[in-house]
Amino acid sequence: MNATRPGELFARLQQSIPDPGTELRYRSRFQLLIAVILSAQATDLSVNRATRPLFRAAGTPKAIHDLGVTGLKKYIRAIGLYNTKAENIIKTCAILLKDHSGRVPRERSALEALPGVGRKTANVVLNTAFGEPTIAVDTHIFRVANRTGLAKGRTVLQVEQGLLRATPKPYLKSAHHLLILHGRYTCRARNPLCAECPIADLCEFPGKTT
Repeated sequence: MNATRPGELFARLQQSIPDPGTELRYRSRFQLLIAVILSAQATDLSVNRATRPLFRAAGTPKAIHDLGVTGLKKYIRAIGLYNTKAENIIKTCAILLKDHSGRVPRERSALEALPGVGRKTANVVLNTAFGEPTIAVDTHIFRVANRTGLAKGRTVLQVEQGLLRATPKPYLKSAHHLLILHGRYTCRARNPLCAECPIADLCEFPGKTT
C-alpha cells in the first residue's frame, strides 16, 4: 500500500464510523474481560444475551466465583465451548481475587497469565478498558488488513505487527474497532459491500465490484 494511503484510509473509516467501540455490553473492566473471554468463537450478540442476566446476578469477581462452575454454566450454556469457558472464568476470578485485589491488571503478562486469556483477548482489554494502542486481530481484521493491503500476512501475529507499523499514530487507539466494525458490516467474508465501501478505491481486493 502506498505510504500516503493508510492515513486516508483511516480518515475515511473514522468518518463512516464516527463513534467506534465494542458491541459487547459491560459496566466494568472486569465485566469486559469476562465478555471477551466468552466471545471466543461466539458472536457479540450471543454473549450479550448471556451476560445480561449473568452480570445482573453476579457482576464482580467474587460473585461469579461464588457461582462456581456449575452455577456459571447455567448462564452461558448457549455459548460455544461453555464448559471450558466456565472453568477458565472461575479460575480467572480466583486469581483476580488472590493476586490483584479483584481488579483487572493492566500489564500484558498478568493478563495473559489468566486462564482463557490469550494475546487477542489481552489486546482487546488493553485497548478497550485502558486505552492502550493495541490491535486485536480477529477474523474480521485479518480479512480487512489483507484485502486492503494495509497489512498483509499469513498469521495473526504478522498482521498485528504490520498494522501497528502501518497505522498512523492518531488512529492507533481506534484502529481496532474501526477495522473490526468495517469488516463485520461492510467488508464481509461473503458478499462484501464494495459498492458502499468508503475505502473501495484504496483497496487491493481483486474481487471488489467497484
